[in-house]
Amino acid sequence: MPRLAAAFAGLLAFAVSSYAESFEVAGKAGFSTVRVDVRPLLAEGGGLPAEALRSDLTEALQRSFADRLNGRGPSLVVRITGLTLAAYAGSQGGRHGFGGGSQSDYLDGEALLVGRRGEILARHPQLSALPASSGGAWYDPDSERRRLTALAEHYAQWLRRALPAE
Repeated sequence: MPRLAAAFAGLLAFAVSSYAESFEVAGKAGFSTVRVDVRPLLAEGGGLPAEALRSDLTEALQRSFADRLNGRGPSLVVRITGLTLAAYAGSQGGRHGFGGGSQSDYLDGEALLVGRRGEILARHPQLSALPASSGGAWYDPDSERRRLTALAEHYAQWLRRALPAE
């Protein structure tokens, strides 16, 4: 049984490294466009937060990849499959803010390199998490909107790190 586990771990490591390499190779020439797909969120009733996230994430990706948007190469499409905003961004519980339940916001999705004929050339899954307090005071009416913007910026910056140009 240990040999099977070791073989599986080796195969998984190879697949992950090949996966990352294929994304880098396919995106070397830069990107023709950047798009954000929130249809999975909209299908689950995401409504206005999903649309706001699409706008924020598109802008953040355009800033993060500005030097690689050159009209050549495949399209960079970020498909968002999950958005979780913690219900309460106040006290973290416990002494000195430690302990308590989950007080994080999450953005889950994958970056796709899409060729000119619509074929998927490479994939890169990514999950971003930020403290729910990233939007400021929980009682501020604009807090939730700022949390979406912060998640979008965080996701775009980490994606840039994960997809280096060279």
